[in-house]
Amino acid sequence: MQGHHLDKRPGRWRDGPVYVTSPDDPLVPAYTAPPCEEVPGLTAELIDWLNTGDLDAPVHVRASMAHLNLVNIHPWKDGNGRMSRAVSTLVFAREAGQLLPPEFSSIEEWLGRAQNTYAYYRVLQQVGGPSWTPGRDTHRWIRFCLEAHHRQAQQAQRRTDLLSRAWIHLGEAAERDGLDERVVYALLPAFWGSRVRRTVYQADAELSEQQAIRDIRELVRLGWLEPQGQARSRYYAPGPRMGPAQEQVRQAVEPYADPYAPGS
Repeated sequence: MQGHHLDKRPGRWRDGPVYVTSPDDPLVPAYTAPPCEEVPGLTAELIDWLNTGDLDAPVHVRASMAHLNLVNIHPWKDGNGRMSRAVSTLVFAREAGQLLPPEFSSIEEWLGRAQNTYAYYRVLQQVGGPSWTPGRDTHRWIRFCLEAHHRQAQQAQRRTDLLSRAWIHLGEAAERDGLDERVVYALLPAFWGSRVRRTVYQADAELSEQQAIRDIRELVRLGWLEPQGQARSRYYAPGPRMGPAQEQVRQAVEPYADPYAPGS
């Protein structure tokens, strides 16, 4: 993870103190990691726990605690957060015997949103305290991680539901226009805002070049797609009819459920 930053001593223990700054003010140290002399022993203790400790605990809790302990030990000069999240994913992989899809073994995508990144650092600060104090209550951290996993699972389900609804909606619209349902292979990427290329559509729908050209031309004529660029660089963007279709499909999406809301 840090192999391209040789100045940060990748793979080697830090040789000095580490201060994690506050998300509110980068000049204010919010957390002081344990002295560098304690890092090898604390890391060895964590590894021993990963291999033999609390094996009957729920995997989500073990993964969350592995994440928390490693990021608080802060063994390296840089990359501690990324490695802690990777170790969390490793716990899931070992439990399942295989590497699970990232939606179910990592909270990285959920943390990538700005407001969630801020909340992540805030809860680390609240649970970790101002300095290395492993006896502190971690309930708030476990709850934060469980909610993050729950939300990511909802996101994965939402993408699947949207894909299904979009396919049905676009297929029905194509039928009303007198088109073959295969044109959905061209319309669906445009629905998601991706560039549509004739060669990709041709391969996805298993068509001849002339069939693909005719379909794309008809979709342009009907206002589903708009050509962009010239010759080999040409691609197709969503046309004026795609906006109403996107709005209609997305109106049916339910808001995310809060797993800790009263009555949930």
